Amino acid sequence: MEAYSSFAKVYDMFMDNVPYEEWGKYLINLLEEYGVKDGLVLDLGCGTGSITEILADKGYDMIGIDYSEDMLNVALDKKEKSGNNILYLNQDMREFELYGTVRAIVSICDSMNYMTTEEDLRDVFKLVNNYLDIGGIFIFDLNTIHKYETIGEQVIAENRDEGSFIWENTFYEDENINEYDLTLFIKDENGKYDKYEENHIQRAYSLDRIKELINEAGLEYVTSYDAFTKNAVRKDSERIYVIAREKGKKVN
Repeated sequence: MEAYSSFAKVYDMFMDNVPYEEWGKYLINLLEEYGVKDGLVLDLGCGTGSITEILADKGYDMIGIDYSEDMLNVALDKKEKSGNNILYLNQDMREFELYGTVRAIVSICDSMNYMTTEEDLRDVFKLVNNYLDIGGIFIFDLNTIHKYETIGEQVIAENRDEGSFIWENTFYEDENINEYDLTLFIKDENGKYDKYEENHIQRAYSLDRIKELINEAGLEYVTSYDAFTKNAVRKDSERIYVIAREKGKKVN
């Protein structure tokens, strides 16, 4: 069962409680604080392109990368409606390739939590380092161990006319792995409901380990915040933002 295949059709509907405009404003403020007010920006794990579109509206030259072709199809529909000049690439973030470097890379909506091994996460960080301009900025968010512990083992469900879902969640504390089985019922053109199933696996990392992996990848850890604030990360933070910087590539 591939994650974000059938879910892509109704992702935005079920995520309509996410204040993307506020998230985008927060992200733009961080970018501007570190001198990135224009130029090329990569949205890594862009999904349906909600944040990508907000950054494009602000004047950034956007590239979006996502592993799910279905999510990118939704993003392309948004691009057609908005008229924004966004380049979308269907790539695995562990192996992504660009034609050149970019001023900043962002990754929002816990895309990094989908890297379930330290090796995979380090590989992503290394590629980020490779494709950032000298001194370029990397901003990403993460769901925390505390958040997954809070969710724990439970079933979440939501029912709407257009579709319904059942979310069966399990958190494996020994491995900091969060797994959820998603059952979707999506209304088709004839008013009938088709059933789809997906399996999602994420991993939580301590901030200390994130700092180590950033340094191992050749990046420089700058700071981290309790999400959507400028406050330090707390023990009960559920989502955090991490900022890293390219510190000068080695020349062979």
